[in-house]
Amino acid sequence: MRAPVPIPHPRPPIPRRWVIFALFVSAHFLSYFLRSANAVISTDLTRELSLTAGQLGLMTSLFYASFALVQLPLGSGLDRFGSRWVTPGLMLATVVGCLVFASARSFELLALGRALIGVGMAGVLMGAIKVYGQWFAANRVATIAGFMVGISSMGSLFAATPLAWLNQALGWRAIFVWCVPVVALSAGALVLWVRNMPPESVWHAAPITGAGFGQIFADRRFWRIALVQFFLLGTVQAVQGLWAGPYLFDVLGLSKLVAGNLLLCIGVGVVVGYFASGWLVDRFRAQRVIAIAVLVFTFSQLVFVLPARPPLMLLGAIFVVFGFTGAFNVALLAQARALFPPHMSGRAITAANMFGFGGTALIQWWMGLIIGAFAPDTQGHYPPAAYAAAFLFTCAGTAVALVWYTTLARKHGKAAAIVTS
Repeated sequence: MRAPVPIPHPRPPIPRRWVIFALFVSAHFLSYFLRSANAVISTDLTRELSLTAGQLGLMTSLFYASFALVQLPLGSGLDRFGSRWVTPGLMLATVVGCLVFASARSFELLALGRALIGVGMAGVLMGAIKVYGQWFAANRVATIAGFMVGISSMGSLFAATPLAWLNQALGWRAIFVWCVPVVALSAGALVLWVRNMPPESVWHAAPITGAGFGQIFADRRFWRIALVQFFLLGTVQAVQGLWAGPYLFDVLGLSKLVAGNLLLCIGVGVVVGYFASGWLVDRFRAQRVIAIAVLVFTFSQLVFVLPARPPLMLLGAIFVVFGFTGAFNVALLAQARALFPPHMSGRAITAANMFGFGGTALIQWWMGLIIGAFAPDTQGHYPPAAYAAAFLFTCAGTAVALVWYTTLARKHGKAAAIVTS
């Protein structure tokens, strides 16, 4: 008698929540790549379109300015329609923006393309945190969001040395043309496979009004988050996305490839920081963890201010620390979400994120104005004093935000403590 043939059991399908996680990771990878790209291609943009330092800073900052301006209506849209429709709908603006940016022959078109790219990517992280709050346990949202940003922030690593190589091989215009179908495919995948709620839950759509923002802005704990977010996220993205590159070119006289390697150090620090930050704040007192991270972040900026030029190995290590501590901005979004009820979570996180990306836009632009106030040499390089002045501004601003953050906590004690769920 023949032995029965075993019937293979089908593999269990991947849980929907992890499919949603992976799709938002992919979309946010593209967001990180696009926001960070100008640091590597800045010299090509400046040469081809005859940009001044102020124009370069303003144009690059428009990604973050448009990102910030979209946040409040985005929050209402997420609470009303959910991440499945709002996030990919906005991403279509990035498709158009990449085409405009790639074909630009003037500062105005370059700026328009950059702004449209920012609008399109404005809903990715916010949509992710909104939907994660429905698909994952409340006390795991910060960890999941940190892991998502940690993985997707590798887009900034790709925007360092690999982008420098691609820029030499293809040119920056061809790179942005190739981004068009990639972004479109990512948006389509979100529509097809993301769901706002698990099957056993009921979606409660919030009305499309500004109600709720008044409650958010009236909470003093929110403003403590907002000011730190302004300088923490604003500074790390302004430096990583633009001004670290010109600093390395003008002050240290490095080649594009060596500068790309050092920018990679910031990216590595950011990636590791995002992985670690959510895990740490979900297990320890969030205020204490964030305060320590912001303190170290403040001191790490002094490397740009001091007149002495550190060895490249030491500079790389400081860049890693700078990126690692700057990545704690995602923990601040989780704190903002935990302050308010679930039906307001979209508005809470987008309000906090508005200050982070508004800070990026303003700080990136202000740094350009400070640097541009100094006379460049005959080759167009700005002096070390110009960068020292710009980074002294960001260092001082971060320190002030940290002092207010910690003194308010001591003044109001546990009643004013920001909870994490």
